[in-house]
Amino acid sequence: MTIYLRPVHYYETDRMDCVHHSNYIRWFEEARIHFMSENGFPYEGLEAAGVVSPVLSVEASYRSMCRFGDTVEIAVELAAYTGTRIAFSYTVRLSGDLKCFGRTAHCFINEAGRPVSLKKVMPEYHRIASKLLKEKEEK
Repeated sequence: MTIYLRPVHYYETDRMDCVHHSNYIRWFEEARIHFMSENGFPYEGLEAAGVVSPVLSVEASYRSMCRFGDTVEIAVELAAYTGTRIAFSYTVRLSGDLKCFGRTAHCFINEAGRPVSLKKVMPEYHRIASKLLKEKEEK
């Protein structure tokens, strides 16, 4: 698990004085990119190798509001990995209180939009992701 700290900006709030729901999805992306960098397989490396990882699905469940001025803690975990697909889970907390949780699922494709296996095209990334998943499952 990796923690990403994120301040809530004024422009992310709506007329109800709380963070608009769409921003949590953006925060998931920021936290995911942070997770990948912190764990040795930065997203920039994928792109440099001609691989991208589009979102296949996204879920978010909201528990209570975040507001301008808050600094939230987003915990990210690798939820699943097959070599051709990857999923992450997220929890957003403020002072320990759960605000939102969610999950994203992604695949890996090349510049032509064809599915690729990280095991074949980026073996080091495959090794890292496999190791992270194994460590999580052993807990």
